[in-house]
Amino acid sequence: MAAPIKTRERACFVVTDGRRGMENQALGLAEAVARLTPMRILPVQVPRTGDLPDAGPIAPDLWIGCGMAAVRAAGVHRKAFPDAVFVYVQDPKMAHHRFDLIIPPEHDRMRGANVFEITGSPNRITAERLGDAERAFAGQIAALPSPRAAVLIGGDSRHHHVTPQIESELLARLAALRADGIGLLITTSRRTPEKLVQSLQSLFGEDEGTWLHTGDGPNPYFAFLASADWIFVTEDSTNMLTEAAATGTPVYRLMLEGKPGKFARLYSALEAIGAVRPFLGRLDTWRYAPLHETERAARRVLEILTARGEI
Repeated sequence: MAAPIKTRERACFVVTDGRRGMENQALGLAEAVARLTPMRILPVQVPRTGDLPDAGPIAPDLWIGCGMAAVRAAGVHRKAFPDAVFVYVQDPKMAHHRFDLIIPPEHDRMRGANVFEITGSPNRITAERLGDAERAFAGQIAALPSPRAAVLIGGDSRHHHVTPQIESELLARLAALRADGIGLLITTSRRTPEKLVQSLQSLFGEDEGTWLHTGDGPNPYFAFLASADWIFVTEDSTNMLTEAAATGTPVYRLMLEGKPGKFARLYSALEAIGAVRPFLGRLDTWRYAPLHETERAARRVLEILTARGEI
């Protein structure tokens, strides 16, 4: 690796294996730090296995990683960039000493001198981003009935499963919302079972009151969050629950099959701040202060950068 060049413009490496869920968490934190102090954000994609690519000639002031590939990369980058502040999002499970700060979700119950817990996970939700997205998709959204419900559908995980019964119940609930005149903004994820995607397409694909996004074309995810009067989220996704709770819009949790384990602590925390409720079949409207844990974590990062003399 060539000797890195220290630039006058502060730089932040965002290191992941490129998976969207990982990258969005690290990018969200980096963007929040950059809102506090000017900083150029440079995504660095590293492979899950094999040799690491050259990180380039720029020496970062801040290094933010997420995912096991980033843990591995930190061992190399720490030697290459000894002056950088190294931050890891989530629990790295190993090599804690490589990081100046670790930012795990509270429900992991991780402890340590370099640990800063937050509720849920960092995200990229800001009022500006939501507003820009809503304007970008204004025409398509305006064509749907109002009020509207965004429906964020995850899928199978180690703790949660979409069983045939769960699928049937989910489809029935969404059909009931449409029968009540609610416009639906439905988006699936890469973990959504193909059978459920097909069922959604069969039921809502030709429905003029529903926008069903299954991955084709520009992603309206932020526009869905911005335009919804309610947000429904399957309970398997920490990221989607946290992102929904950052909007200030009422959030309903859609239960899946399984034993939530530690995630029950996340549900309790989000319910305690008034953001999330389990959906029991009735739509209510309520207010709560949007969850701003990404900004709180960014301020802690800034404190470390300041103490190091990087700011």
